[in-house]
Amino acid sequence: MSKKILITGASGLIGTRLTELLLQKGYQVSHLGRTKRNGSVPSFTWDVEKGTMDTQALEGVGTIIHLAGAGIADKRWTTKRKSEILQSRVQSSALLYNTLLTSVHQVQSVVSASAIGYYGFGLGDKIFTETDHAGNDYLAQVTQQWEQSVDKIATLNIRVAKLRVGIVLSNLGGALVEMAKPIKLYAGAPLGTGKQYLSWIHIDDLCSLFIKAIDDKEVKGACNAVSGDWVTNKEFTTLLAKVLNRPLFLPHVPKFIMKLILGEMAMLVLNGSKVSADKIKEAGFIFDFPNLETALKNLLIRK
Repeated sequence: MSKKILITGASGLIGTRLTELLLQKGYQVSHLGRTKRNGSVPSFTWDVEKGTMDTQALEGVGTIIHLAGAGIADKRWTTKRKSEILQSRVQSSALLYNTLLTSVHQVQSVVSASAIGYYGFGLGDKIFTETDHAGNDYLAQVTQQWEQSVDKIATLNIRVAKLRVGIVLSNLGGALVEMAKPIKLYAGAPLGTGKQYLSWIHIDDLCSLFIKAIDDKEVKGACNAVSGDWVTNKEFTTLLAKVLNRPLFLPHVPKFIMKLILGEMAMLVLNGSKVSADKIKEAGFIFDFPNLETALKNLLIRK
C-alpha cells in the first residue's frame, strides 16, 4: 500500500497532531483544504460548495483521511450554523466520492472521522456498540447523514472506515482546555446534574487509531474511537481539579444557566453516553492512555 496520505480538514486539532505523527512514522503527507497553506507538507485546494477539487491532490495517494467539517462547538447553533455543520460534512464526502469516481487514482482506503453523537445522548446506562442504531436528536441525525455520504465511497471498491470519535482530550485546544479554565480560576463545578457520561479519548491514542485504520485492512465500517473508560461529568471535573491541584467548592452549574449561555448547543455538555471500545480492542489496538487520570496527568502536568 502507498505510504502517501491525503488529509482533508487538516488544520484542526486532530489533523495537526496526526500530520506530525504520520511524518514521524515515515509517511508522505499532503493536505486538502479551502486555501493553499504554506507549511511542511504539500497543500492542495478544493471548493466544497462549488464541487471542485484539484485532482493533483490524489497523485500517488493510497489513503485519504477525511476530517473536513465545520466545528460542532465553534459557534452558537443558529439555523444557518446547523445547516453549515451538516452540509460541510455531506457535501465534502460527496465531492470525494465524485472525484474518486471520475479520476484515475490509486486510493485503496478512506478513513473518515465520525462522532459518537451518532448514538444520541441522555440515554442512561446503556452501553453503545457499533451495531446500535442512530439516535433521533439533531447531532445523531447529522452524524447518520455524514456516515451515509461516506459509505457511498465503499461502492467504488475502496475500503471505508469511520471512526466515531468521542471527546478528544488535548492540551492544545478543545474540550479539556475549556473545562480546565474555570478550575484554574477556582471557579470549577460540575455541569447540570453532573451524572451525564463522558466517553473520551487522548488525542495521541486517537491519532494512533487513525494510523491503525490506515495500516490494517481489517479495520472497516464504523469503529468507536473512545478509551472505554467513561466517567460522569462530576467524576471528570473532580479528577481534573485533583490533577490541577485546585479545590472544587462551587455548586453544580444549573441546566438553565448552560442553556442561556450556549443555547441548543448546551446539549453537548448536559448530556452524554457510555460508548464501548471493545471492537477496536479486539482488533488488537492497545491504548497508551486507557484511563482518565493517566491521560490528564500526561496532558496537564509539565514534564
